[in-house]
Amino acid sequence: MQSTIDKAGRVIIPAAVRARLGLVPGPVDIVVEGTGVRIEAVAPDNLAERDGRLVIAGDGPSISADDIRELRLADQR
Repeated sequence: MQSTIDKAGRVIIPAAVRARLGLVPGPVDIVVEGTGVRIEAVAPDNLAERDGRLVIAGDGPSISADDIRELRLADQR
């Protein structure tokens, strides 16, 4: 797939590629590799590693097991 660099140095990433990769407007990281360029979506600052997996840490209030149980029961009523 080809694209074009305009006079301002901008490159259009085709819509199909953006959709496939989940790219949205916002900041990106540009990495130079030899004669190529790699564009990566910026990872959020609130990533944490738990049990070898990256998870997005929640910023909201903690929910106890009792709270979860009540929510499940309320959904069944």
